[in-house]
Amino acid sequence: MPPTSRPNQFSLLRQRRFAPFFWTQFFGAFNDNVFKTALLTILTYDALSWTSMDPGFLTNLIPGLFILPFVLFSATSGQLADKFEKSRIVRYVKVFEIAVMSLAAIGWMTHSLWLLISAIVGMGLHSTIFGPVKYAYLPQQLQKDELVGGNGVIEMGTFVGILLGEILGAVLVVHKSWGLELVAGGTLFIAIIGLLSSLRIPLTPAPEPALKINWNPITETARNLRFSRQNRPVFLAMMGNSWFWFYGAIMLAQFPLYAKNYLHGDHSVFVLLLTIFSLGVGSGSLLCERLSGNKVEIGLVPFGSIGLSVFGFDLFLASLGYTNTATVDFIGFFALHGSTRILFDCLMIGLFGGLYIVPLFAVIQTRCDAAHLSRTIAGMNILNALFMVVAALLAMILLKAGLTIPQIFMVTAILNAIVAIYIFSVVPEYLVRFMAWILIHTIHRIRTVDINRIPEEGAAVLVCNHVSYVDAIVIMAASPRPIRFVMDHQIFKIPVLAWLFRNSKAIPIAPFKEDAVLMEKAFADIAAALEDGDLVCIFPEGKLTRNGEMNLFRNGIGRIVERTPVPVIPMALRGLWGSIWTRGEGKSFGRSFKRGPLSLLELVVGKAVGPIDATPEYLQQQVQTLRGEWK
Repeated sequence: MPPTSRPNQFSLLRQRRFAPFFWTQFFGAFNDNVFKTALLTILTYDALSWTSMDPGFLTNLIPGLFILPFVLFSATSGQLADKFEKSRIVRYVKVFEIAVMSLAAIGWMTHSLWLLISAIVGMGLHSTIFGPVKYAYLPQQLQKDELVGGNGVIEMGTFVGILLGEILGAVLVVHKSWGLELVAGGTLFIAIIGLLSSLRIPLTPAPEPALKINWNPITETARNLRFSRQNRPVFLAMMGNSWFWFYGAIMLAQFPLYAKNYLHGDHSVFVLLLTIFSLGVGSGSLLCERLSGNKVEIGLVPFGSIGLSVFGFDLFLASLGYTNTATVDFIGFFALHGSTRILFDCLMIGLFGGLYIVPLFAVIQTRCDAAHLSRTIAGMNILNALFMVVAALLAMILLKAGLTIPQIFMVTAILNAIVAIYIFSVVPEYLVRFMAWILIHTIHRIRTVDINRIPEEGAAVLVCNHVSYVDAIVIMAASPRPIRFVMDHQIFKIPVLAWLFRNSKAIPIAPFKEDAVLMEKAFADIAAALEDGDLVCIFPEGKLTRNGEMNLFRNGIGRIVERTPVPVIPMALRGLWGSIWTRGEGKSFGRSFKRGPLSLLELVVGKAVGPIDATPEYLQQQVQTLRGEWK
């Protein structure tokens, strides 16, 4: 049976519920970076014309000032986004952006550095107010299976906007005759385009219009973070998101001086580094939908984190092998020994950053209380800001201590590895999903049929044929929701897999004659899981097939639904028989290699069966029909 076709994520760009909002946020990110990069470029390459302050200090100070409003006003912004209709908030924000760019234009024309720095703070406030609206808008306008793709397109658009803004800002400001005028007029013009785009954003009702706003940012921030901590998966996703901005803030803040003083490049080399990095983030963000199978796949988060450390550390090593001392433009840089490796590392850091960040946003959007989503996003923005401030301080301390910029890259990569190990040991669900994802995407290709029949919420029992030692992992990787698996206690104890099963909260069971106590405990655990609204999956055959044919279903399912009447959903695995993971005659490796690499398998989901009709005989008939002749 062919997989159900669905629109490409880019089809959202033709729909009013998404396109005007996309372009509004795109032009906002674009304008932020035209302005910010122009200022950083002029301070890096023409500092003496503007100030006597140390350029290294300023290139870390300015990003810190940009995010200062996130610390001070995010709590208020989150309340506004929950209380008021979102399209109206966006239009007010765009009008404010025009005012800030008018102030900046005066700063450019009068050569006033502190007026420009004030505008940096103003654009930070603009982004602070827009942030909670940005990520709370998507779940209101998109279907759940569109969220990963929608977030990917938004992140791609954001980083393409950042990229183009950085290029344009760096190019315009160094124009010999009209650089400052071009930046002043260009940023004002872009702000006006953003306002025009916002006029077509559809009405998006407030989730909590009766909310009474607490104008005290300190108490509201504390209340937001306390509320978020109650939802552990959401809070840890927030912390992971904030760590990404810590990592990115340190890395990107070094690029201007890294390009000038270490790579000995002109401003075009700085632009090239930003271009490659941004292309990487955009590519990684778009890859998320394909790699996740249109669902929220948190297994991509450890994958992204590994890439951030590996390629961050390799950027340090690549920098050691770079020996050029003559000033070059980006064309000359391309021709130098070691430049390709540096650019590849920047590309991969961006790509794995995209794979890391998009699933975390989707986790927050799907697992958070909808009425509190904007305030949760605001709480995350506060954490982001605090992490970025610490990043700026750490970078300044490391530079003051005498570390080179490549050494700062090395320290950041090592810190990322330490944080990743800690987070994934505290929340093993991420690592469990990662290992399941790796198995399915390296040895097999999995295709799902009618996977939407697995309910998005509420308790249900899933029943499936038992073909291999990795049936649970395959189903886990394909399911849009976490599942509690019931499995034979002997399989539960298999080395390596045991760690996976234990940390995914699998329930071991034994035959009554073998361990009556463990059997009774298993049924009690199943009932408790169903009472909590979880999905529970059992393999009613009770043992692996030895010939590819299904064994008789046992009556355990009857005991389960009699104690806790819930829907039962039949499923069938097809294509696993004969793989290395199955029992059967002959050597397992030989059988597996005959199938070839990335062999196809399917998980077919049937219609829900009521608890009264869920007899072992009827369910076996349903699973057998779903499986068909393909073993």
